[in-house]
Amino acid sequence: MSPVPHLYTLTGNLLAERTLEFTDWEPGRTQRAVGEVFHTRGKGINVSNMLTRLGAPNTALFFAGGAPGAESEAWLRRRGIAFQAFATQAPSRTGTVIWSGARPETTFLGPDVAPDAAALTACAAWLDGVPAGQVLALCGSFPGWAGAAFAPVRGAIERWLQRGVVVADAYGPPLAWLAHYPLTLVKINRQEFDAFAPPAAPGIPLPERLRQIRAAHPVRNWIVTDGAASIWLAPQSGEPLEFQPPRLKEVSPTGSGDVFLACLLQAHCQQGRSLPDAIRHALPYAAANAAHPGVADFPLPLAH
Repeated sequence: MSPVPHLYTLTGNLLAERTLEFTDWEPGRTQRAVGEVFHTRGKGINVSNMLTRLGAPNTALFFAGGAPGAESEAWLRRRGIAFQAFATQAPSRTGTVIWSGARPETTFLGPDVAPDAAALTACAAWLDGVPAGQVLALCGSFPGWAGAAFAPVRGAIERWLQRGVVVADAYGPPLAWLAHYPLTLVKINRQEFDAFAPPAAPGIPLPERLRQIRAAHPVRNWIVTDGAASIWLAPQSGEPLEFQPPRLKEVSPTGSGDVFLACLLQAHCQQGRSLPDAIRHALPYAAANAAHPGVADFPLPLAH
């Protein structure tokens, strides 16, 4: 039996997130929170968090600096999430979530923080040292991606493609670059898909647009999510397939796409399930996340 491949998530825009809970709040007033909690976030971190809860072998890779970076690393240690951090001179990005049962969840994000050249060089060298046959998931935004400082990481990804699997849940400049390579999978939400591949004319159905994007790029499989709406798969061969997520009362959709990706990767890359079967497996987990506050904090195992 072949060894189970290890999953590596690479987060380009770490978030040191503090959630403040209020009974109620109003703009323009000073208000005292009734609760406070810290989390380390970022798309790849969320994916690794879920993978760890599932018992799937994985390592979170990210760039971290300053006090926010140190606090983020400490949180991961407490959660038992395996990680490798690449030190940056600039402090990591921070964010604040305002939570109240009386009002919609509101998130304030600090400015993006691009990794410096030394951190990117260290990351590239680390990636080059990973044995063949493993899975690399590129997750979220990567500030500074198109600049010269990112060249070592871009080169390391090209080399990884020669010896392992690369998947992406990214958008903007990283996706524009990655789409020119034979990635095993790109998972993208509908808004990001529309920005990346706008319809040539109004009214073109999504399945036809998926056929067009598959023909235009060497990416083997495309998955487009759309919140609680249908998920579409454009497989390497065959016609686009539609999947319906379970219907649950939504509490907080934050991170549900990351939970979906984690469960999909475990099922497809580590358990050998087909992509359609892996999608069906992952959908109840994403729905459970949306029906529960937080990210990847819902009770396990799921009730079936």
